[in-house]
Amino acid sequence: MKLKSLFTNLTFWVITAITAGALLGHYVPDEAVKMDFLGKGFINIVKLFINPIIFLTITLGIVGMGDLKKVGKVGAKALLYFEVVTTFALIIGIVVANLIEPGKGVVTSNLEKGDISAYSGPIQDFSWLQFFFDNVTLQVLLFSVLFGMGLSKYGGKQRIVNGLTFLSRYVFRALHLVMMLAPIGAFGGMAYTIGKYGIHTLFPLAKLMGTVYATMAIFIFGVLGFILRSYQISMWRFLKYIREELLIVLGTSSSEAALPSLMEKLERMGCSKPVVGLVVPAGYSFNLDGTTIYLSMATLFLAQVFDVHLSLGQILSLIGILMVTSKGAAGVTGSGFVVLASTLTAIKVIPLEGLALLLGVDRFMSEARAITNFIGNGVAAIWLANNEKEFDRQKMEYAFANVQETEDIRTDNLTDATQQRIK
Repeated sequence: MKLKSLFTNLTFWVITAITAGALLGHYVPDEAVKMDFLGKGFINIVKLFINPIIFLTITLGIVGMGDLKKVGKVGAKALLYFEVVTTFALIIGIVVANLIEPGKGVVTSNLEKGDISAYSGPIQDFSWLQFFFDNVTLQVLLFSVLFGMGLSKYGGKQRIVNGLTFLSRYVFRALHLVMMLAPIGAFGGMAYTIGKYGIHTLFPLAKLMGTVYATMAIFIFGVLGFILRSYQISMWRFLKYIREELLIVLGTSSSEAALPSLMEKLERMGCSKPVVGLVVPAGYSFNLDGTTIYLSMATLFLAQVFDVHLSLGQILSLIGILMVTSKGAAGVTGSGFVVLASTLTAIKVIPLEGLALLLGVDRFMSEARAITNFIGNGVAAIWLANNEKEFDRQKMEYAFANVQETEDIRTDNLTDATQQRIK
């Protein structure tokens, strides 16, 4: 019976797929690189669900909340939370990079350098207006908030609400079917990464890799863990609850691949619909904890490689620059390198050519960035829900105690009976 349960568990198949992808990438790299279309295809399919789910979740949540002042209050608190937490992430990255000095003693002549021509063009000044126009998720978020506010004031709203509720039910059912393809996407993503870059690329910059991963672990279990403990919630139990999504993010190197599923699980564990709908989508633009840590550490790493000594004033300037530019790292292809290039250009003391040293290992570190961003947005929603007294602990305890039911691929992840018990 246990063996049968194992083979119908989505987490098991995702782990198996990641392992198979890594083996293929290592032993048959030429064929593994061709598997990239599987990872990208899965992500592109999931992306089709993101905006409809954001629209449905926010609209129905605002109508259900009723009090529009509370909607504004939650939004303002979320933005303040994002700024405070990402600033902590930034400072932690800078402190650890200065203490460990991962770039000290790195001999650049021994490193395989990549082509940075795609990132070395003229860097445009950061523009909030352009950031908004480039970020479809933010546009949908704003439209959904306005639509939900308008609908809540409309006298004949019930018929529209019933229609949206019906649509929401089937959108999530379709998403459950798509998530059964997650092992294929994880296989393709991991095979491509190992096949293209090779495990050998990690060794010359192993100290940087280890420092980045260790720093993100410190941030997750230190800062984010403390935030959850303030409401007596265990970080370990939360990570176990979203382990399936974490593996998908690991395999695909994309936090977007699991965004819709995270929103659903947060609601299932007791966070109210409007809080989840407002916080998670906004967090993917303004709460990029992992990206912020990486940008600060990569900048100091390159400074150490080229023996550039940054003064306290320059470090404070770096913090100020990254507090703005890191917000533009969402929804832009090659965003990490684009933002890093703009940061180096702004500081004007670190050679832009240093980016070439990071190209080989960036893909491996992008997994750590994506996982940290993903966990950070989940914690943000839980904190805001508790802070606003929009959190049901009974639902949380049931969800944590019955993680297996959310990973059973035999019955669309959740049977109707299970959903009713959770509700």
